[in-house]
Amino acid sequence: MAHGLVLLFTGEGKGKTTAALGTAFRAWGHGMRVFFLQFVKGERVTTGERLAVAKLPDNFLELETMGAGFIFAREGEEHHREAARRAWERAREVVLSGTYDLVVLDEFTYVLRYGFVSLEEVRELVATRPPALHLIFTGRGAPPELVELADTVTEMREVKHHYRKGISAQKGIEF
Repeated sequence: MAHGLVLLFTGEGKGKTTAALGTAFRAWGHGMRVFFLQFVKGERVTTGERLAVAKLPDNFLELETMGAGFIFAREGEEHHREAARRAWERAREVVLSGTYDLVVLDEFTYVLRYGFVSLEEVRELVATRPPALHLIFTGRGAPPELVELADTVTEMREVKHHYRKGISAQKGIEF
C-alpha cells in the first residue's frame, strides 16, 4: 500500500507550480487519480495548464481555479479571504473524499501568509487525510511549521530572472 507523502515546493525561484504539474503528470501516468486546486490564480488569466487540461482525456486530472487573483496590496482583502475560504472548503472536501491519490494545493502558502487559513487547519487536514493520499503544497515563503509538516521540501532559488531585465511574464512560461 502506498504511503501518502506531503510535499512542499517553495522558494523565490520559478518552477513551483511547474514541479507540481510534472508530478501530477507522472502520477497520472501510473493510473493515479489527480486533483489540482489553484488558490490564487483567477479565471481572468487563461493559463497554459488550464488550456492543456482541457485538451487532455477526461481522466487526466481535475483542475479547479478558485482564486481571486494575485494579492498585491491589502485593498480588496475581504474578497480574497472569501475566495480562499471557499477554496479551502473545496480542498478539505476533495482530500477527505477518498476519491483521489494525489491532491495539489497550488499557491497555498499565500493564503497561509495572509491568515486566510490557519496552520492548525492545515495540520488537521494532513492528519486526517486518507493514509495513501499524496498532498502537494506550493507557493513562496512557506512558514517553518509547514516545512516541518512536509515529508519532502524543495526550495526553488532564483539565480537569475528575466524580470530583472525588464522582460514581462511570457505566455507558456509563467502562465
